[in-house]
Amino acid sequence: MTIERYIQYIQYEKRYSKHTVIAYTKDLDQFFSFISEQYETTDIKNINYSIVRSWLVNLMENSISTRTINRKLSTLKSFFKFLIREGEISENPMRKIIPPKSSKRLPVFIELEKINFLFDEIDFGEGFNAIRDKTILELFYATGMRLSELANLKETDFNFSYNTVKILGKRNKERIITFSNKLKVLLNEYLTEKNKKFNLEESGKFLFVTEKGKKIYNKLIYRIVKSYLSKITTLNKRSPHVLRHTFATHMLNNGADLNTIKELLGHSNLSATQIYTHNTIDKLKSIYKQAHPRA
Repeated sequence: MTIERYIQYIQYEKRYSKHTVIAYTKDLDQFFSFISEQYETTDIKNINYSIVRSWLVNLMENSISTRTINRKLSTLKSFFKFLIREGEISENPMRKIIPPKSSKRLPVFIELEKINFLFDEIDFGEGFNAIRDKTILELFYATGMRLSELANLKETDFNFSYNTVKILGKRNKERIITFSNKLKVLLNEYLTEKNKKFNLEESGKFLFVTEKGKKIYNKLIYRIVKSYLSKITTLNKRSPHVLRHTFATHMLNNGADLNTIKELLGHSNLSATQIYTHNTIDKLKSIYKQAHPRA
């Protein structure tokens, strides 16, 4: 089937992430369900601009966010390009589709004072889970890595002689990030506790594990982060990605240049990093209004 061939293409040839493959699959399923119900067809040769446009209108009428709509359109765009390459269709029905403009959402971040309170004042407790959870939070804030990147870290990714960690990011792109001696001490404490508890000997083992010694999973990491961020902030979003935003914003506020932050975050282009400058400008405006006598 054409959809299955396309999914295999983005999974094995394009090497899209697991989450992207799932999202694209759902988008295509939704699209074909819509045209089957509205137009009583699923034949790709019958799909034209008007059909795609009606699906777009349907999404907007159902109050789907602009960001989600644009991702779904991106899925269709990629899918129809694949069909043209395969010779399945001769004309791309997406050619005249204009995606809705999305308003820029400023990244949510946590103030430095609250971050310091989290790591200096909050009691993480004793035992394996406590040291693991604190190490996870410290590592997120120290490196700005993504949730999936942290979950897949292996002990062999760390070079403790140079205080660096190798991260495998999107599209299997590698980057190297340095970390502090303070974090190195914490990592070594965690590894000592982990090896004492589980006595795991195999090489290349995953860094973070559950209390049963199995590879940690994304939902558990998310719950850990949300639990501790709830102690210091009332933000609606209390996810690992908020710590990523916090890392980038604090780095920028303290003098790091955009290109450096781009490399640390693993962004493919600078435009993705530039959104953090808005938070910095807002901070400068706030300080100016408080400090200038005639502001």
